[in-house]
Order: sequence, then C-alpha cells, then structure tokens
Amino acid sequence: MQDGLIVKALSGFYYVQPDDGGDVVACRARGLFKKQGVSPLVGDRVRFEAKVDGSGEGTVVELAPRSTELVRPPIANVDTALIVFAVTRPDINRSLLDKFLALSELAGLRSILCFTKADLLEKPEAADLKAEIAELRATYERIGYPVYLTSSRGGEGIAGLLGELEGRITVIAGQSGVGKSSLLNRLAPGLLLATNEISEKLGRGKHTTRHVELFRVGARGMLADTPGFSTLEFPEMEPEALTEAFPEFAELSNGCKFRGCLHLKEPGCRVLEAVASGEADKRRYEHYAAFAVEIRDRKRRY
Repeated sequence: MQDGLIVKALSGFYYVQPDDGGDVVACRARGLFKKQGVSPLVGDRVRFEAKVDGSGEGTVVELAPRSTELVRPPIANVDTALIVFAVTRPDINRSLLDKFLALSELAGLRSILCFTKADLLEKPEAADLKAEIAELRATYERIGYPVYLTSSRGGEGIAGLLGELEGRITVIAGQSGVGKSSLLNRLAPGLLLATNEISEKLGRGKHTTRHVELFRVGARGMLADTPGFSTLEFPEMEPEALTEAFPEFAELSNGCKFRGCLHLKEPGCRVLEAVASGEADKRRYEHYAAFAVEIRDRKRRY
C-alpha cells in the first residue's frame, strides 16, 4: 500500500503521484466509493495499491479527510485561488471578477488576482487602459488582495507570482481566452499546454483545457489548470451571508444599525454610508447588491 496525491482524473482513471517520487500510477477507484456516494477528486490524498502485473495501473483504496472541496471545478484540498483576467482582449468583466472573488471567499480560499498580457499596456495607444488597470489594481490591493501584472511573452511578474504559490495547492480560474494556459507554461516550463488565440469575431477565446489537472510549480507548489468559465452561480445560502464574501463590507457591517442588515436600503447602514462618501468602491457595491438580489430571489422561488 502506498500514499499519494491524485493529480488528474480522466475517463474513469485517477492518476496518482506517489509520495516517494515514483512515476504517476493510473488507478481505478474501489467500488466501495460508489456505494458510499463518494468520488475521488483531483487534490485528494489517497492510499493506493499498484498492480504487480507490470501494467502500471493500480487501485485507489482509501481517501484521506479533505480540508476543502469545490464543486466547480471538482477539486479537493485547495487553499488558494489564482483568479486570472487579461488587461484587454477580452475586456475585463468586473462583475464576473467580483463573483469569482466572492465564491473564493465563501469557499474559504485565499485569493490572488493576476492580470495577464501586461505587455499590451506599453503600447503608445494604451495610456487610458494603463491608467484604468492601475486604478483597478489599487482598488483590490486596498481590500487586501495580492495583485500581479504578468506577461507570458516577456516574463513580467512571473517570479513574484511563483513566490505566492510556493507550498500551496492553487486552483486557477478566469474567463476563457485570458491566457491561463500561456501563464501556466511560464509558471511550469516544459508543460507546453495548448493555447488558442482570441476569436476576432466573438471577442473571446476558445476553451483549451478539458479536465482538471495538478501541475508542479516552483519547488513545493501545485496548481490546477481548469476549464475556462463564463458564468458561475452562488450556492444555496442566506442573503445575509454574502457580506462575508466582501471583506471590506464585512468589516463595515459592524457599524450597521440593524443586525442582519443586507446593505440594500436599510436605514443606518454603515456600508451604504461608506459607498455614498467614496470610502467604499461603488462598482464593488453595485455587484454586491446585484448578487444579494439574485440570491434572495432564487431563495423565494424555492
């Protein structure tokens, strides 16, 4: 019996990296897991048995307890989310960005923001875009999120980002076409992941990743490449819980007049006061309010 880490799941096989540094073993899962309604996930710590017939296959026989579990993407034991958007092509969807951050907070993950294609900011015609990205970076750094500008072409920001990922299991997420595969190729040289250019007609990229897979980055980091997302839904939850997904509003909410304040139109709301005075970012609040209404209305329907 050996211990290891599931680094890929594909076509009914779970590919396990043994702790002793041996070759990855393609394993099937014991039927017992199906009877228990449990499925192994990428990121799971497991015990497995390798067959002695020389086939290079094995069987996952035991799953260790998980520290975290995500549904989309299906992955376990992640502690960090690397949220990737391009400075342009495709344009930054601020609502989607804040939804990624909110979902990461709700999952208990540490979030890092990465804006790719930073080399495009150096073009003479990109002065306005450069100012916009600088303002965006300042907004999220004030909240407490680490923000990196990277260029897969020139290598800008890669060394600093690698330092953030060291010793962590990180999931990478973001819009399609932002350069996630190109970024991974920089973070883990030798992967040579397939990439696609942005569709000029549609203004978005093609999906180049079809499954979840963990790759080694740096000396002790693991990073999961995942299929690109365009929409995400909040889990079933009370609307009041959304405040905790926006750290700056959670801190302000201690000053609200009413307990359980939704920060929508309640009198004596400290969050609304901060937005009105410019203390809190108005765009972030608009996204919070839209998400709160979405969650509340869905709860009423069911």
